[in-house]
Amino acid sequence: MSRFFRYWLLGSVLLGLLLSACSAPREQCAALACAAWLVLCIPAWQHYRQRQRCPALPSDAIWLAYASQGGQARQLAERSLAQLQAGGCRAVLVSLDRLRPQQLSQARQLLLLASTYGEGEAPDTAQRFAQQLDRQSLSLPGLEYAVLALGDRRYRHFCAFGRRLDQRLQQLGAQPLQACLDLDRGDPAVLRQWQQLLSRLAGHAPFSDWQAPDYQPVQLLQRHCLNPGSSASPAFQLRLQIPPGSHWQAGDILEVGPCHAPAQIDALLRQLGLDGEQVQADGHSLHWHLSRRQLPAPEQLADCRSPADLMALPRLAHRDYSLASLPADGCLELLVRLHQYGDGNLGCASGWLCRHAEVGSLLDVRLRANPGFQLPPDSGPLILIGNGTGLAGLLAHLREREQRGQAGHWLLFGERQAAHDLFYAEQLQAWQRSGHLARLDLAFSRDQDSPMYVQHRLREAADDLRLWLQRGASLLVCGSLQGMGEEIEALLHGLLGDQQVQALRLAGRYRRDLY
Repeated sequence: MSRFFRYWLLGSVLLGLLLSACSAPREQCAALACAAWLVLCIPAWQHYRQRQRCPALPSDAIWLAYASQGGQARQLAERSLAQLQAGGCRAVLVSLDRLRPQQLSQARQLLLLASTYGEGEAPDTAQRFAQQLDRQSLSLPGLEYAVLALGDRRYRHFCAFGRRLDQRLQQLGAQPLQACLDLDRGDPAVLRQWQQLLSRLAGHAPFSDWQAPDYQPVQLLQRHCLNPGSSASPAFQLRLQIPPGSHWQAGDILEVGPCHAPAQIDALLRQLGLDGEQVQADGHSLHWHLSRRQLPAPEQLADCRSPADLMALPRLAHRDYSLASLPADGCLELLVRLHQYGDGNLGCASGWLCRHAEVGSLLDVRLRANPGFQLPPDSGPLILIGNGTGLAGLLAHLREREQRGQAGHWLLFGERQAAHDLFYAEQLQAWQRSGHLARLDLAFSRDQDSPMYVQHRLREAADDLRLWLQRGASLLVCGSLQGMGEEIEALLHGLLGDQQVQALRLAGRYRRDLY
């Protein structure tokens, strides 16, 4: 029995006793009883409506909350729910008008899809939630969240409500899973970025793009292994042709459409008794199409007996790679780790880029802006922290600052062995000599008895970190989320305090690109 119902029942009993002791005429007692009963029922009805409006949500599920004016945010939230559930992830869907800010303390992960209405206002269904969130003093350090802000860039208050939610949640101590995404009229590139987040939350589950990909074919110019002899998986530097008319800046992403190994496709076509050279309506061969699609499981092969069946298979999802180069470098430069599973099979995208695609062949790519990892020109000296292939995104920022004549940065980088895994050693050493890098701290986990990671180097330099930040430095972190990214985040909170970390994030001086 709830506390409210106990109080309501006690009030009813007291009312009965009061009326029974009353010496007024029977008709007056009856009228008083009816009026009093109605007064007692009003809060009961309000309590019932509040319970209906604010359903109990499981804390171990991902909460997908939407604020929709015309239905687009709800539609995208439903598609997000379907992708998470298809990846085996527990998730629940709720409209913001059925959610109270106090409930957020019970959630672990929250995904918000929010439209903007009128002059930067919340949609009608979300105004109550927005007002309560602004007024209430909550503490949400245990909440991880992400915001997809829907809007139209032609209007002055573009994505204002979604951005407001993002800023308020950071003020309350919640931890962003990634920078707020501004969706301009259903921009496919932003939707793909949102889908990548959903895939990561579901354990990197495969998915298909909601909108058909619009790749550009570019030539693979060079491929070079950077760490021969290393105990780690091979890491490759790749250089690709720049698509005509392309522009990007430090922090941006190259999306790559992967393909299966040609030998794997040949074997499947032989098994199905189909001619891979058969040309389809768009001019490409059946082999070309099948290599770019999610292959059927063995038990599904009976349903894939014709080219039309194979053409109906979903397209392989793209993979994101941080760009190490700038347009002035004359190529798209990537740093890719070859992933190998326990059974010996290679990762689909890394296997394609590092092993199966021949130098000189065409790759499917598209450039995507990544505002969450970009910096304005006047962002002060940079403190760059990364491990492994995360160095690529940090190199682009160092190259951009070099082009602008801005020197005096600090790089903290971690890998396995100094003898094999110091990627771009000559470039880093040259920057040290020129003063472009004022400081270079390296951590190699396998070069001593006790593992040394980049987060250990940062802890050792805690006083210098505070001093650099006091002088206006910006902090960039790029690399693996699990391990390095999570530990750097916790370490910064411990060294600087929650308030300063949130202040850096809100000022755009703390940015992360983690995978």
